[in-house]
Amino acid sequence: MYIPRKGEAGRYAWIGMFISEVLFGLYWMVTQAVRLNVVYRYPFKDRLSSRYEDELPGVDIFVCTADPMLEPPSMVMNTVLSVMAYNYPPEKLSVYLSDDGCSELTFYALWEASMFSKYWIPFCKKFAVEPRSPEAYFNLNIDLHDPVSAKEWETTKKLYADMKTRILSSIEKGHLSDEIKGQHKGFSEWNSKVTKKDHQSIVQILIEGWNLNAVDIDGNPLPTLVYVSREKKPQCAHNFKAGALNALIRVSSEISNAPMILNVDCDMYSNDPDAIWDALCFFMDEKQGQQISYVQYPQSFENITKNDLYSNGGFTAFKIELAGFDGYGAMPYIGTGCFHRRESLCGRKYTENCKVEWNVVKDKIKGRTIKELEEASKLVSNCSYENGSQWGKEMGLVYGIAAEDMVTGLTIQCRGWKPVYYHPTKRAFRGVAPTTLDQLLVQYKRWTEGMFQIFLSKYCPLIYGHGKIKFGAQIGYCMYLLWAPVSLPTVYYVVIPALCLLHGVPLFPKVFGLWFLPFAYAFVAKTAYSLIEDLICGNTLKGWWNSQRMWVIRRTTSHFFASIDTVFRQLGFSETGFVVTGKVVDDDVLKRYEQEIMEFGNSSIMFTIISTLALLNLFSFSWGIKKLAFGTTFGALENLIPQIIICGLIAMLNMPVYEALFFRRDKGCIPSSVMFKSIVIASVAVLIPIY
Repeated sequence: MYIPRKGEAGRYAWIGMFISEVLFGLYWMVTQAVRLNVVYRYPFKDRLSSRYEDELPGVDIFVCTADPMLEPPSMVMNTVLSVMAYNYPPEKLSVYLSDDGCSELTFYALWEASMFSKYWIPFCKKFAVEPRSPEAYFNLNIDLHDPVSAKEWETTKKLYADMKTRILSSIEKGHLSDEIKGQHKGFSEWNSKVTKKDHQSIVQILIEGWNLNAVDIDGNPLPTLVYVSREKKPQCAHNFKAGALNALIRVSSEISNAPMILNVDCDMYSNDPDAIWDALCFFMDEKQGQQISYVQYPQSFENITKNDLYSNGGFTAFKIELAGFDGYGAMPYIGTGCFHRRESLCGRKYTENCKVEWNVVKDKIKGRTIKELEEASKLVSNCSYENGSQWGKEMGLVYGIAAEDMVTGLTIQCRGWKPVYYHPTKRAFRGVAPTTLDQLLVQYKRWTEGMFQIFLSKYCPLIYGHGKIKFGAQIGYCMYLLWAPVSLPTVYYVVIPALCLLHGVPLFPKVFGLWFLPFAYAFVAKTAYSLIEDLICGNTLKGWWNSQRMWVIRRTTSHFFASIDTVFRQLGFSETGFVVTGKVVDDDVLKRYEQEIMEFGNSSIMFTIISTLALLNLFSFSWGIKKLAFGTTFGALENLIPQIIICGLIAMLNMPVYEALFFRRDKGCIPSSVMFKSIVIASVAVLIPIY
């Protein structure tokens, strides 16, 4: 076995490689401990007692949006309309839209949606429409032979198109006309003093589902629909999405107070109109239902390319990793597509005698006017309401950590509740994945930073979860919480072998030596295992290759910067922030994405890192091939062959980066400023001495 002696070049580099290998091995063992415990859940409807047929629980549905420019109101309204159209008694459904952007344009769009719902919901139920997002449904190629259904289809499509046109027109203007503002009292809440970060609480009940006059065009009841924009003041912490959801929990308790809560992101519409019934099968199961805290569905995206360019599909993550989590009686709450038991979300601890009468809910509506309900709701959504309370600590979503959803799920499980992970063949929700590399990396950086914060906080599952959840579940959480520090050996592996190769310093045993076999076996076995697993889970060969590229890119950028930022935050040099991922892209970007061409297009420091590492490995690989091709004996380079292979593989993964650097001329290429910086940094790096 090759181990540089003391004083020999490369000794410390080899020690770093050894530590990296150990860390990779430990992390791989953690992931396998979860993957080998897979459990798949099925909603056994025969366990749903017949006595519940007339005692169905109410369901409060939360939809959150934060910025009308990044999250178009027309998209948000499609999500709202899809959840309003569930195959569930409408009088038991209440939909709440949280608008953290406090935009009258979003309120206007919701008001338009409330009018259109009178046509859309009966149309969906009459013709068993799927999916129930109007945009997604009308984009399908539907062959209608029946003239009656064809006529209704055309009429409803025109109504939707007209509504969408009015919404888009208002957004383009940036304001609403006096004529529009005069059509609902809610518009009076906005004046010249109202801004996104400084405004009073706004609560408007657009549809009173309990009112006998709130009906669709066929005379059937409509779900309750409520607009909420919690109070914000510059001097008050608003706690981002966690604060918005906690405000919705309190507002909904003043109006509908349903024992079940579904929360979805504004870009994730309902794809299965019967999803509530599937979730109910777990909650109302007579054997285990009383302990169920939440039913988490996987994320699913409708805009994934054929070969999953940015590895957004999460084929193995959703089909294997999370199912393995469930095998330990645990499951991370991922922030969307989740049905909650209200009492578990509000801080109640599970006990064996904990039993819920699903249909027995305190009626807070009876005897109260709309104005009284709205005023009471405004009170619980103002800035001062949480002062001195347990909200954000023991009640609702936890504050102070960017990954508020995951830490909230952990605290719920540590109170004795059991979550369920349900991955149906038919996707319950469909969303929009990032279509540019920049969007994706920013999103992953935020997730990674938040998860590492959990590991370094009092909520570290190895400490906080000790004796409360199974050790396998604790390890499973660490699989995600340690994304940030695991980036360090990855960065080391991408940089050091390349630099050592350029200096002729070997780090591995000779290719034909006995000690090389363990390295070769580990590499081949892990690669084959990963490939087979991906193919079984539905990915393509090229999709798997794309996922390997994104694995390297995410770890060397998003995860790496997240580790640095988290350390700075722990030292008090920065604060937790929240970045809304944009859902708007122009036509050129979308066209390149559909053609599976990677999108760069700006001077992000992450792109500089990607380009520099790609060039460094290209330089090293070229140098190694040159030495092999021109005169240097194979024996003299035998120790360097593994490093040439590593640099060659990294160079192959980075082919789209080289194209964006040197060959592409579209707006999505890597800017020349980034290219020059990367060349200079890589050129200087090769001069660094190796110890």
